[in-house]
Amino acid sequence: MSDFRASTAASASGMQAQANRLRHVSENIANVDTPGYRRKIVSFDQVLDGGRATGQVETGPLKLDQGALPQIYDPSHPMANETGYYDGSNVDLVVEIADAREAQRSYEANLKMFDQARQMKRSLLDLLRR
Repeated sequence: MSDFRASTAASASGMQAQANRLRHVSENIANVDTPGYRRKIVSFDQVLDGGRATGQVETGPLKLDQGALPQIYDPSHPMANETGYYDGSNVDLVVEIADAREAQRSYEANLKMFDQARQMKRSLLDLLRR
């Protein structure tokens, strides 16, 4: 039974990590027009148990994209400097939509693995009851 527990734990951790990733992608999309906003980048780390890989993942430390912020010319903007420019956001909607789709598909794959392990466990218990 521990193999079933390990496989469901790995799938559940993958779903949690992808849900966190999708939350940060949503924050990036919501702030696409916020002046000075830097894109949040999510990384994943393996979960170790006594130095041994468990097959589970977790979100690592959140990083901010250090790419250059675009300079936007709008002298009427309240954040514009004396030359009429202000820092825009370095969020690219195309990249964020692609990341959102990848996170969604990874979540769905983990969900299928979770359901598959649960069905196998149920079938094994049914066989043992006979």
